[in-house]
Amino acid sequence: MAAKFRTVEWDVSLVRDCRELVRMALREDLGDAGDITSLAVVGAERRGEAAIVSREAGVAAGVRLPALVLEEAGADASWFPAADDGDALERGTVVGKLEGSARDLLRCERVTLNLMSRLCGVATLTRRHVDAVGVSAAKVYDTRKTMPGWRLLDKFAVHCGGGVNHRTGLYDAVMIKDNHLALADEAGMTPADAVGRARDKQPGRVIEVEVDSLEQLRNVLPAGPDVVLLDNMSLDQLREAVAIRAAEAPGVVLEASGGVRLDTIGAIAATGVDRISVGALTHSAVGLDLGLDWR
Repeated sequence: MAAKFRTVEWDVSLVRDCRELVRMALREDLGDAGDITSLAVVGAERRGEAAIVSREAGVAAGVRLPALVLEEAGADASWFPAADDGDALERGTVVGKLEGSARDLLRCERVTLNLMSRLCGVATLTRRHVDAVGVSAAKVYDTRKTMPGWRLLDKFAVHCGGGVNHRTGLYDAVMIKDNHLALADEAGMTPADAVGRARDKQPGRVIEVEVDSLEQLRNVLPAGPDVVLLDNMSLDQLREAVAIRAAEAPGVVLEASGGVRLDTIGAIAATGVDRISVGALTHSAVGLDLGLDWR
């Protein structure tokens, strides 16, 4: 079967998760009293207009999010996006404009910027890794090392940055790792044995198996996994793994993983592997600096 996973789009499931995050963010910022500063010094009838502006170069992600924040906050305000998800942003780029009640805009400002900053930061870091791959055909994949509660949003941001989404959760693909073999109910179960068991127990699912040696790779290929994850292998080992795969099982996808950095991903891609999974895309992303400029 094709070793493909779900691509996370801005769909009903993502919007559902986003709403839950927005509600929690508004609750922790406003408490029971609301924005007491704005209530004290900004008139109820005052209207305002502001632009969300990128303070640095990056990649846009979540441009529909401000409208959702305004809706969840019951704000008398509107959002007018000026960029699309995946667009390159320069320092000073206007991502979009907000118009409406000044009190409501101030009430929603920090929640909106915090959420968008995270998404744009993930997209930006992903784009840097994708660009670092260069002319190689290898695709950059994310992992499950996401912020709790942010799984779909983080993966959506990776997609905006040009990366590819790996499995969404434990439920949508089989990933056999060393811990599964260590805890298997059959003593001495090998990676190949585990692939066969998974085929029987989870028919129709993508089957991926982790190996950490070329010997394990040779042993598991006859079992017909869809993907073999090459864990923490050197460049020489990766090149040899690609040669072994070409000779013995050309239909199997090879994925490199473990300790991948921005300064090493290009060399890893040049070995000929098909995929490179990078946990740092989501666990080490720094939020993009966004600001609200009042007009």
